[in-house]
Amino acid sequence: MRDAKRYVAVDLGASSGRVLVATFDGGRVELDEVHRFVNEPVRLPDGLRWNLLGLFAEVARGVRDACAAGPVVSAGVDAWGVDYALVDDEARPLGLPFHYRDARTDGMPERAFARVPRDELYRVTGIQTMPINTVFQLLADDPRALDRAAGILLVPGLVSHWLGGRPANDDTAASTTGLLDAATGDWARGVIARLGLPAAPFGPLVAPGTALGTLRSDIAGGATGVDVVAVAGHDTAAAFAAALGDDDTAVLSSGTWSLVGIESPRPVLSDAALAANLTNERGVGGTVRLLKNVMGLWLLQECEREWGLGTAQLLAEAEAADDAPLFDPDDPTLLAPGGMPARIHRLMGASPDRGATVRGILTSLACKYRWVLEDIEAVSGRRIRRIDVVGGGAGNALLARITADVTGRTVLAGPREATALGNALVQVGAHAGLDRSALRDVARVSAERVPFRPADGPAGDALYARFLDTTGLRHAGAPPTPTGGRTA
Repeated sequence: MRDAKRYVAVDLGASSGRVLVATFDGGRVELDEVHRFVNEPVRLPDGLRWNLLGLFAEVARGVRDACAAGPVVSAGVDAWGVDYALVDDEARPLGLPFHYRDARTDGMPERAFARVPRDELYRVTGIQTMPINTVFQLLADDPRALDRAAGILLVPGLVSHWLGGRPANDDTAASTTGLLDAATGDWARGVIARLGLPAAPFGPLVAPGTALGTLRSDIAGGATGVDVVAVAGHDTAAAFAAALGDDDTAVLSSGTWSLVGIESPRPVLSDAALAANLTNERGVGGTVRLLKNVMGLWLLQECEREWGLGTAQLLAEAEAADDAPLFDPDDPTLLAPGGMPARIHRLMGASPDRGATVRGILTSLACKYRWVLEDIEAVSGRRIRRIDVVGGGAGNALLARITADVTGRTVLAGPREATALGNALVQVGAHAGLDRSALRDVARVSAERVPFRPADGPAGDALYARFLDTTGLRHAGAPPTPTGGRTA
């Protein structure tokens, strides 16, 4: 690959970060990990915050090593959504970003809806109501900081700026705030004013693929002319950019969170979408991701931390478990860190052993995926026959197998580094002039997918029926067809 081009993908997840080099030979992308590091929040006297300075030191180290290993065209940053730093007129942070799991947003949705009713807010922004949303965090912020702020930088925009780019937010990251107009793709300034938030911080947005500047010389080392590019700054948008994108295939971006949804050419802001609490986030190439956040592998990660055991051992114990109590993985009591096994057992109404607890987590997640898919089918009118699982959770074979059985749909597992691949694809497209369709072709040949087909028989439907009975969940709209998720 003598003429191949190299790009640096910085991928910051809620539990870990990584820097990868993506090599594009004209037909496919090959990823090589340069540096991986843990992302652990810090509890300060005023609450739970991200250790963004420590994260940036790790990012700079990884980017520096990538540049030292050979010529680099550009670098781009994707990260989790909703969290931000308020900045002054020189883009200097007025404080470290709070962690979205901090309790400061308690009561903030109610405050917001007293100013802008929930249905009105949804019909403008199209965003799922969750206490972690930026809109609710801003209402909980220090009024003095809000008054002083000349700008707001979401995490990918802030890290890109520190690498050498001009301060800017891309629209995929901005769409996670709950303050973007879903129809226009610009800030919902009328909503911002009615909420009592200042107008000044909400500056112009950029599209994925926009060059922001040049990598700082102290990070680039001897390399010159390395662009800093705004990619799909929200990691879910990056993951969707690496997915198959077929009309009959849903995407499950599986990691600390599970994001279950489809790509749509336009936002869906109907009564049914509001009742289902679906979200409309911006994607690459002007697309919209109609999806829902499900709690995800956070539940397992917290149990691992509590028990002091690794994933492999716990999955082996779950394989050996015959059955497990079920629960709603999106119960709000599971959002905060600490004491996770005990909180899950309270919802289960039992205290099973570790293996059954883990199996209960995975089965409950699979059931919630089916629940969300039924809502998406009803709202979109599309029939979903396959699930394209991308992200770190794609390596969890037990979860993939249970998901196939419970949903009655074929699961295609892979790639695990989907966010980094999508990040790189946006950079490739910007440099090589490839459109969305061409980048889809590159994505297809750049990653393998392992199929998991649903088992024959009624066991999956029976598990799902037990989940519904246990949780009391009922669809707000028309009920699904009697065959549930089964596909012919």
